[in-house]
Amino acid sequence: MKLKQLESYLGSLEQFSTPKIELEQYPTGAHIASRMLYTAENSFEDVNSKVVADFGCGCGTLGLAAGLLGAESVIGLDIDAESLEIAYANADELELDMDFMQCDISNLKWRGQIVETVVMNPPFGTRRKGADMDFLSSAMKVASQAVYSLHKTTTREHVKRAALRDYNARSAEVICELRYDVPQLYKFHKKKEVDIAVDLWRFVPQRKQERSL
Repeated sequence: MKLKQLESYLGSLEQFSTPKIELEQYPTGAHIASRMLYTAENSFEDVNSKVVADFGCGCGTLGLAAGLLGAESVIGLDIDAESLEIAYANADELELDMDFMQCDISNLKWRGQIVETVVMNPPFGTRRKGADMDFLSSAMKVASQAVYSLHKTTTREHVKRAALRDYNARSAEVICELRYDVPQLYKFHKKKEVDIAVDLWRFVPQRKQERSL
């Protein structure tokens, strides 16, 4: 599937009607989501025929992008039941099979199938400090092949240091810097739209035998 076609499909998805600020719910736009998953597949072959999990899936954009790019199976995880309902409807609209699980990513005790790739747009931690790193910690425990995640560019050094030192990353690489458009969703937003510099990261977890050395 070509990039423009992927972006077009994702642009048709339903998004949050009443987002919850306490969960830092912001839609992952079609532009950024399509490039994130397209890069994961075309540069690293981390999507097609792989088991992919979308952590904090919200309305399902990243996970559904993985499905459109030929993932073997996709699992969407989110704490919010209303978001999962929207994601389910979006999967149905695209005629894609996607499994969903309601859970708290920050306290995830994974007992499911082997997941090769985790994709996520975690909370940036503006409401609950460290929320983004809790997501990364959980993702690194689950993924066997790679984790793709968006983090504010201003946190780049902190994210890399924590990934390599604390979360058993074999490598932590910024694939590209993107502009994340934050629409005016909440009352405290003064501007119609703000764009934030974010890094698209690819983390490779250590193999289990490497962790035990």
